[in-house]
Amino acid sequence: MEFTRPRGTRDFLFEEMKERKEAESTLRHIFENYGYREIKTPLFEELKLFTTKSGEEIVDQLYNFKDKSNRELTLRPEITAPVARLYLNELEKTATKPIKLYYYGSCFRYERPQKGRFRQFWQFGCELIGAKSPQGEAEVIAMCSDSIEALGITGADVNINHLGIIRGLFKHFEVDTKTQRELMVVIDKGDKDLLIESLSGENPIISNDELNQILLKLIDLVGDKSILNDVEELIKDYEEPQEAFNQLKELVELLDCFNMTNYTLNLGVARGLDYYTGIVFEIYVEGLGAQKQVCGGGTYSLIKVFGGQEVESTGFALGFDRLMNAIEELTDKKEAKSHLDVYVAPISGDVRLKAYEITQNLRRSGMKCDVDLNNKKFKKLMNYADKIKVPKIIIIGKNDLEEGKVTIKDMESGAQDLVEIENIVSYLKEE
Repeated sequence: MEFTRPRGTRDFLFEEMKERKEAESTLRHIFENYGYREIKTPLFEELKLFTTKSGEEIVDQLYNFKDKSNRELTLRPEITAPVARLYLNELEKTATKPIKLYYYGSCFRYERPQKGRFRQFWQFGCELIGAKSPQGEAEVIAMCSDSIEALGITGADVNINHLGIIRGLFKHFEVDTKTQRELMVVIDKGDKDLLIESLSGENPIISNDELNQILLKLIDLVGDKSILNDVEELIKDYEEPQEAFNQLKELVELLDCFNMTNYTLNLGVARGLDYYTGIVFEIYVEGLGAQKQVCGGGTYSLIKVFGGQEVESTGFALGFDRLMNAIEELTDKKEAKSHLDVYVAPISGDVRLKAYEITQNLRRSGMKCDVDLNNKKFKKLMNYADKIKVPKIIIIGKNDLEEGKVTIKDMESGAQDLVEIENIVSYLKEE
C-alpha cells in the first residue's frame, strides 16, 4: 500500500523549514517593532462566517463539512474574517482603540493546484482596528514595505488606490449595487481588454457613456504622485469622489513622512469585495511572473457586515509561500549553517555516560548540542561532524576524562584545546 500526501499540499524538510522559520521570525520582529501583538484563531470556523463575507458562491472553493452534531463548518480560507469574529467576541466592548494585532497560520482552499497556488497555504498578516485615516493606512503600508525589505527582497512595488474615488463616481451616476459589484470584479482582474469590452462592447455593464469614458481614463492612470493632477482634472466636476481624492493626497504626504519611496499610484487597483471602502494596495515583486502579487490589503468595513458597530479597519495579508519563492529565486543564497553549536563525540563506551551528562549541561546553558547515540567509531564521528558543518566538537576520551578534561576542536581551523570539564560552558561562550 502506497501513501502520498493530499493533492495541493507539501512536505517541508529540514533546510526549507529552517528558511521558513527565519522568515517568520523576521516578520514577527518587524510587526512587533510597530506595536503589533500576535493572536491565533481556529483552523476551522462556522461556514456562515465566510458566506456572509463573500457570498454563497465561495462554498465551491472551500473544504466545508458537517460535524457529528450536524453543524456546518469549514477549514478557514483566509484569516481576516476570523479576526473580525474574534474582535466581536472578545475585544469590541473592552479593548482600547486602535487595536494592533497580527497573525500567522495556514489556510485552505479547494482550487486547482498550480505554481504558487496550493490547497494549503500560509498567510502572515495584520489588522489595525479603530485607527483614523489616512495616518493609520500610511503606517500599515510602511510596515508592509519594511517587512518585505527585511526579508532581503528588493524591487517590491506597492501599488495604491482609493476605492472611494470610483465609488463616489458610482454614487454620482446612480449605479446600482449589483452593477457596481460586477464592474469591481472586472476591474480587480486587471485585464484592460476585458474592461474595455465590459464598458464599450455590445452589452456594456454600464450604459452611461460619460461614466464609461471617465472610468477607462481613470483606471489607466499609473505613476508617481504627479498623476494626482490628472486624477483631479478628471473628477473635478463631480462632488462625490472629492473627499476620497483628498484622503489619497494626504496619504501621499504621509508616506513621504514614513520614508516610503517604493510606491506607485495605480487607479486600476481594486479589491473586488464590497466591504473594501477606502485605500487599497497590492504589492508586486517583479521576477515572479504570474505570481508576482505577494500581498493585498486596504481599509474595509467588515465588522459591520457581521453585525458589529461601524469601525474602520485596515489590514493586509502577505502570501507567505510566495514570499518564500521570492527569497529562493531573487535573493542571494546564504551559506548554510549547522543546526548545532557543538557536537559531543564519546570515542569509547566507557566514557559514554559522562558524554551524556556534559551534553545535558550544555543544552541547559542554552547551546544547541547533540551527542552520538549510535556508538559510532571515531572516524565516522568526525565525518558526521564535518558533514553537518558543526563549528565545535567535544572529543571525550578515557585518558583526558581521568584528568577531568575534554578536547574541544574548532572544525574550521582545526585548532584543539584541552579544557577542564567545569570550564566547558565558559570556554565555548567566550569562543
